Amino acid sequence: MFKKGILSLFIALFLFTGLAFAADKVNVNTASLEQLQSVKGFGTATAKAIIEFRDEHGSFETLDDLVLVKGIGSKKLEKLSDQLSVTESE
Repeated sequence: MFKKGILSLFIALFLFTGLAFAADKVNVNTASLEQLQSVKGFGTATAKAIIEFRDEHGSFETLDDLVLVKGIGSKKLEKLSDQLSVTESE
């Protein structure tokens, strides 16, 4: 009985921790090169292109603005948008 309780506690803790990490999004307006590369689907070239675009044109107002970055099309953005944000509160 005690072992089942401990096991249940560990499973609940694992699931809660996993959900907390899953909710974290990368803010494309403030993210470093390393943070952008942590997005599944962004390599070094895309991460650099986002930073260069951001430096030249300012912050992204919406995620849809990312299609203006070389290497990011609408299909790619659609696949990755759940990992990204343009504000700290998302």
